[in-house]
Amino acid sequence: MGSQSGDISSALKEALASLGTAESPEAVRSIVSQAVGKKGSLGALKSSLGSIADIEQRKQVGAAINAAMTELTHAADARISEMSTAELLSNIERDRVDVTERALKSEVAARLGRTHLVTQATERLEDVFIGLGFQIAEGPEIESDFYNFEALNMPPSHPARSMWDTLFINQDPQGSVLLRTHTSPVQVRVMQEWPPPIYAIMPGRVFRRDTPDATHMPVFHQIEGMVIDRNITFSDLAGTIEAFTKAFFGSEFTSRLRPSYFPFTEPSAEFDIRRPDGSWIELGGCGMMHPRVIRAGGLDPDEWSGFAFGFGIDRMAKERHGVADLRDMYSNDVRFLEQFA
Repeated sequence: MGSQSGDISSALKEALASLGTAESPEAVRSIVSQAVGKKGSLGALKSSLGSIADIEQRKQVGAAINAAMTELTHAADARISEMSTAELLSNIERDRVDVTERALKSEVAARLGRTHLVTQATERLEDVFIGLGFQIAEGPEIESDFYNFEALNMPPSHPARSMWDTLFINQDPQGSVLLRTHTSPVQVRVMQEWPPPIYAIMPGRVFRRDTPDATHMPVFHQIEGMVIDRNITFSDLAGTIEAFTKAFFGSEFTSRLRPSYFPFTEPSAEFDIRRPDGSWIELGGCGMMHPRVIRAGGLDPDEWSGFAFGFGIDRMAKERHGVADLRDMYSNDVRFLEQFA
């Protein structure tokens, strides 16, 4: 049996070596099939058993061939199992989701979205006014003629009602419902719903039929401030504007008031801020609340007085970040937006 034993061992080693380099279960099965097939190394040896005359020797060689085939089959099963395990682990790793809390790495943070610069300005303004003792109020963007105009001392003949300034909703009667042109309607709603004294700010989106350009948009954002209390005077308004200016822009900034006109305040003023370089920039409008507006809010103007102020948040963000054109802030150009982390 000496030569047959060497042939069996050599055939088995060759087949086992091929299994070690196989890259798929199909390849493993093919190697086993080729080795034990009639024309394979082990299969050919088994087919030649009939040429061995000695019965005992034939039994020994047959048993050795069967043992080699069994060993090859077990090795093949182990190799396929190893491949299946490796594939499963690979799929698990590929689909793994890390749900543990951890500090974001810089490359992960770079892929995260950022708060829009108008939202940043709004949140910062809210923080400043909350620090000054104000509360935040909100109102609907679709308003009635009463809240948007009439309650704010703007009768039907007022030019602000013009179709060239206002976006009206198709409603009966015509002109009774519109997209609010300012956040001032929230003042009346707050007076109707909140018991005085009232110290409130009202940020929100407003709509006008403006042609978009570097300083105007048909949809933009305002923030309105209102104080209703007993014995409120114009000096309280001036002091509040100055306190806000220093809290928001810094102690090196200051403010001033210039006479102006608004139908819902009397007296009225524009307020400017002075930059550290000495230049002035107009920020918004303000004034003592008109008695008719206080009365529309359900309060007695003989008992309660107050002031209001408001300005554009978009323009604040534009000035704060040195943006040349308002339209850039709404272009959705990631190259522009990602500058404002």
